[in-house]
Formats: sequence, C-alpha cells, structure tokens
Amino acid sequence: MLAPLQTGAARFSSYLLSRARKVLGSHLFSPCGVPEFCSISTRKLAAHGFGASMAAMVPFPPQRYHYFLVLDFEATCDKPQIHPQEIIEFPILKLNGRTMEIESTFHMYVQPVVHPQLTPFCTELTGIIQAMVDGQPRLQQVLERVDEWMAKEGLLDPNVKSIFVTCGDWDLKVMLPGQCHYLGLPVADYFKQWINLKKAYSFAMGCWPKNGLLDMNKGLSLQHIGRPHSGIDDCKNIANIMKTLAYRGFIFKQTSKPF
Repeated sequence: MLAPLQTGAARFSSYLLSRARKVLGSHLFSPCGVPEFCSISTRKLAAHGFGASMAAMVPFPPQRYHYFLVLDFEATCDKPQIHPQEIIEFPILKLNGRTMEIESTFHMYVQPVVHPQLTPFCTELTGIIQAMVDGQPRLQQVLERVDEWMAKEGLLDPNVKSIFVTCGDWDLKVMLPGQCHYLGLPVADYFKQWINLKKAYSFAMGCWPKNGLLDMNKGLSLQHIGRPHSGIDDCKNIANIMKTLAYRGFIFKQTSKPF
C-alpha cells in the first residue's frame, strides 16, 4: 500500500501547488519598492485555506543554468583612486540552479604587488587589514586555485551549464581583465560571460537599484547579511536576492555582451 499512498500524496501536493499559483497570480512580482509583497501573498493564500508555510512550497520555474557562480571582488582603493587597482578578496559561491541553495564556497585573499600596503581608506571600506593579505598568494596563483576548484566542482564539464553573477559589470568587465592585462595574464573563457544582478533585478522589479545591494534588499524586504563591501558577505546577499527573485518566478539570463 506504500506506493499508492505516495502517489496520492504527490497528486495532492501537485493540486495544492497548482491552486497556490492560481491564487497568487500576478502577485508573484510586486511593484518596485513595495515591501508588503510577502504579507500580501500570505494573506491571499490564507484566505483560500492555505497554511502559512504554503508559500515556501510553491515551486519556481527551472533556470537556464545548472549553477550560478556568485562573485564579488574587493580591490585596493583610496581617495583619490590609486592605479592600477588590485584584487585583494576573491570569493565565489556555487549556487544550485534548481534549489538556489549554496553548495560550495571558494574564498581567498590576494596579495597586491603594485601597491602592497593597504590604505586606511581601503581597510575602513572593506574591513580587510594588512595582515589578511600579507603572505597570501598573488593573483596568478589564486586564478590557478580557482581553476582547480572549478574542475573539482564539475564546473568545467561541457555538459554542465554555469555562469557568473556579479552586482554590476565592474568585476568581470573592468577589474579582472584590467589587472590580468597589466600583469600579462590570460583571462579564462568562463570569466567572459556573466549576469549583472542589477540588470536582472531591474527586469524583474521595474526599477534600477541605484544603491546596489542595499536597494535590492530593501525592495525585496530582505535583511542585509554581514558587512557592506565585504566580498564574501556581498556574495551571500547576491545569492539571497537571486533566490528570492527565483521563487517569484524570475528566470535569470546572461546580461553581458560577448567579448
């Protein structure tokens, strides 16, 4: 009797999910800056006899990628700006495109070579102190470690579709290729296509997040995670925003243009 019971439960769950989608309808997305989306959805589900946890059961459409690789560099900086800037924090979160959950993390600090001494402005902005970069691998070695991690995680398999996600175009359009050019290093092909989360958010919500992660978290009624301008914390915020948009039915697409 176990199989018929499981089949019946599956059909009942499917029925509930179908009803929930019909109830929510156009409310899967709210106008930009409307924080009451969650309470509206909960009230609508409750009014139709659903429990409070029903919203979490509503499945989101399948994404175009198996994995999203969330990346957010921190770099040497000062006022006025120093040149060239150098990456000093290199974090990546591997986000499962089916569950939108974090499966693996790559995180390294990088020793700058042109301006090896961090400025007080840089430390105040990023929270990165001199001891965190002294003695760390240089960019070339870190890029080699990234490639090893990508291989270990199965991300170099041609049958696995993955794409980087950044908060803006600066990380992969300006910072990484600029520093690699300065140092005479090649840029791996997987760094040459990405999703700009700001653009994705504007497509989904109908307005541009002028203040980046702060505006996106506010527009989606999300708590900011960790410290602003911490690379790894910014990655966690990006992942959380992506998960929220995905649960509302948004399909992420590449926003960068071919190099």
